[in-house]
Amino acid sequence: MLFYGYSVQGVNGETCPIVSRLGKLYITMAPATRFSHWKTDGTLERINRELNQLDRKQENREAYPSVFCIDSQSVKLAPMICEHRGLDPHKKINGRKRERLVDTGGRLWAADVHAANEADGKAFLPLISDILWHGERVEKVFGDQSYGGVFARELSKWDIDFEKASRPESAQGFVPVAKRWVVERSIAWTNFFRRVVKDYEYTVSSSVAWLLLANIQIMLQRIKPRNQA
Repeated sequence: MLFYGYSVQGVNGETCPIVSRLGKLYITMAPATRFSHWKTDGTLERINRELNQLDRKQENREAYPSVFCIDSQSVKLAPMICEHRGLDPHKKINGRKRERLVDTGGRLWAADVHAANEADGKAFLPLISDILWHGERVEKVFGDQSYGGVFARELSKWDIDFEKASRPESAQGFVPVAKRWVVERSIAWTNFFRRVVKDYEYTVSSSVAWLLLANIQIMLQRIKPRNQA
C-alpha cells in the first residue's frame, strides 16, 4: 500500500511520479537511466524545491525563505578518485568539501561540491545565483567568518545582508551558535544516508545529486499525506 504520492513535471515535459512507501523513497522510473538525466536537466532540483515548499506550507510559512544559512562540510573521498580532490588543512581531511544553502528549518535548497583545499567564500560564489533565484524576498544570509570576504562583498551588490554567526572568541569547547547550528543539524542528518556519509562519486554533479536526493527523502518523510493533512 502506498503511503502517499506526488507527480512532478520534468524540465522536458515528462511526468516524474514519486511515491513513498513506509517512509522510503521510490521513483517510478528506471533509476539507472534516469539518474544521469535528472541530475543535469534540473529535474532533481525541481523535485527538491517543490517538496521544500510543501513542507514549509504545512508549517504555515511562506513557500520561499527570506533567510538562508550557509556552511561547508569536508568529507573523505573514495580511493582511486583524483578528480576534485584536495586536503582541508584545518580538519586534516583528504577529499571534497560540500557547500550547503539551507533555510531556518534546515531544508536544503542548493549545494555545491569542490576540492577540500578550496576556500569557502570563493567556492560559494556559484551558489549566489541560487540565492537570487528566490527573488526580492531574500533579506539575509548567515554564515561563519570564512564567508565574510569575497562572498559577503558579492552578496552586498544585490542588497542582501550577510551576518557572521560565529561563537565568541572567549568560548571554550562546544558552543551552539545561533542560526549556524541549523546547518550543522542538516549536515548531521546525512549520517542516516549511507551513500553520502562519504563521497563515492567520480563527478561533483553526482555528489550534489545525492545530497538533493537525501533532502528529498527527508521531506517525503516530513510531509503529511494529503488525506491526513
